Amino acid sequence: MTEPFELDVRPILRDGGEPFGAIMGAVSGLEAGQALMLIAPFRPEPLFRVMESKGFGFTATALDGGDWQVLFTPEPVGSDSAAAVARDSNPDNWPEPVHYLDCSEMDPPEPMVQILATLETMQAGEVLFALLHREPVFLFPELETRGHAWAGDFDAEGTAYRLMVRAGGRG
Repeated sequence: MTEPFELDVRPILRDGGEPFGAIMGAVSGLEAGQALMLIAPFRPEPLFRVMESKGFGFTATALDGGDWQVLFTPEPVGSDSAAAVARDSNPDNWPEPVHYLDCSEMDPPEPMVQILATLETMQAGEVLFALLHREPVFLFPELETRGHAWAGDFDAEGTAYRLMVRAGGRG
């Protein structure tokens, strides 16, 4: 069995950065069946739902000094859940976006409100593209909960976050 991939996000946070992109990058780089060992300066509660929706269970352990170690372990494949369907969705196979939102000048929570409102008007399988000035970490669990698949990253300069969301079915 492959050893877990270890990612320590404490330096990213110490430098004022947002570690979510590094975490999702690590997840996408995992080998089949490989676990992710995350080390953080706090218990990353919002990340638990995101990772569960991507097919990972977790075990969180408090470390000395208030830090946390979380082992995210892939769940067996073959689940019929909507999360498994979203996880297996490949953005390269998605249709072209039907909605484009420029949320780069909006302050939170307006980008999340606009994106979720637009998704409510869309048919299952349609794609929305949004441009934001920061990574919408609080939006991700909402998208997952509502059955939407998403993919996103920062542009080459690291100044804009590009988000694509494929609308899920009404549940």
